[in-house]
Amino acid sequence: MRQGMEFTNVTVHAKANVYFEGRVISHTIVLPGGARKTVGVILPGSYYFGTKQAERMEIIEGEAEVVLEGAAKTEKYSAGDVFDVPENSGFTITVSDEACHYICSFLP
Repeated sequence: MRQGMEFTNVTVHAKANVYFEGRVISHTIVLPGGARKTVGVILPGSYYFGTKQAERMEIIEGEAEVVLEGAAKTEKYSAGDVFDVPENSGFTITVSDEACHYICSFLP
């Protein structure tokens, strides 16, 4: 279970998920009961991610600007902030200065 920013009793997929020529990297963890999350880092740049399943993005460290698919407004998120992405949609995330660390939870 999650304690602070740590997870215990999980399975970690050792092979990283690598996107955008290594500018976004995450690892998948599977919690007891089967829930999946990814824990990762986004280096400076702008990236579009499509979603099949609904997701909750939690910013752990750093800052990012996000535009959800179909939205006209850019929202800024920093450590401690959370945003949800609907299923079968997507979002553009832009990191300007320092790396942005996140946890992505896949929602039922």
